[in-house]
Amino acid sequence: MALSIRPNVRSRRSVLTWYRSGGLSAVLFVLPLILVFLYFSWGPIVRGLVLSFQKNNLVTAPEWVGLSNFSYVLTDPQLPQAAANTLYFALLALVFGFPVPLFLAVFISELRSTGWLYNVLSYLPAVVPPVAAILLWKFFYDPSATGVFNTVLGWFGIDPLSWLNSPTLAMPAIVLEATWAGAGATAIIYLAALTGVRTELYEAAELDGAGIWSRVWHVTLPQIRGIIAIMMLLQLIGTFQVFTEPFLFTGGGPDNATTTILLLIYRYAFVNGDFGAATALSVLLAAVLCVLSVVYHFLTRRWSTT
Repeated sequence: MALSIRPNVRSRRSVLTWYRSGGLSAVLFVLPLILVFLYFSWGPIVRGLVLSFQKNNLVTAPEWVGLSNFSYVLTDPQLPQAAANTLYFALLALVFGFPVPLFLAVFISELRSTGWLYNVLSYLPAVVPPVAAILLWKFFYDPSATGVFNTVLGWFGIDPLSWLNSPTLAMPAIVLEATWAGAGATAIIYLAALTGVRTELYEAAELDGAGIWSRVWHVTLPQIRGIIAIMMLLQLIGTFQVFTEPFLFTGGGPDNATTTILLLIYRYAFVNGDFGAATALSVLLAAVLCVLSVVYHFLTRRWSTT
């Protein structure tokens, strides 16, 4: 009997001790903050999940349609092309755009006296409002012979290119601007990570006669590979949600060559007035990104921690 009573006594004492130490007051103090957080953070997510099962134009009364929205978006003939365009953008941004901020950070870190100037210059594109930057680059991409980029090509005897009017060149042109706009802010993160690299490692490499590229490959990159893995995941998630650049540059053209998944979601919601289908495609995109993040985490877990 004594053995069966002791846990209950301990339980009562622990609850009583928790109450006397102000545990209930702490819960009552934190509860409103938690409720506000749940309402504004998870509330829209739950509302979006409910909306994906409804036919809703935000004007008339919503109609429950079950999985019809998901069936509609999955059978939409524009979805495969939008998914392919999004994957193409992500691939170009990963292959050509991802190394740029890393190179900038390493380059700036090697400069002792004038590094601050290049630091400011590299971050300057992040200060420019995205819409203003895109309008500026549209001026650069003028397809006429007097366009900025075509003028530069003319110096080398190359004919003018229809940058944004060509189905082949439109997406690479958008990736170029997106890389320019985002490289500076990412380089600042890499620079912060580089400050944690032990200087004695560089000194030992220099004593061994290692050049700059050898130091970068054998010292710098291994020391910040955890940050590199995180930034690569963030870039993958960001590129799958690209919208502003295709929308303002080409509107999805030419011939839907730059129509991305988010641009298709925009058309569902604000062109067709079908917010249920738009939310259903958003839920599918979120599910794909969650699966991608989990797979990426397990693939890079050992590499980023060892």
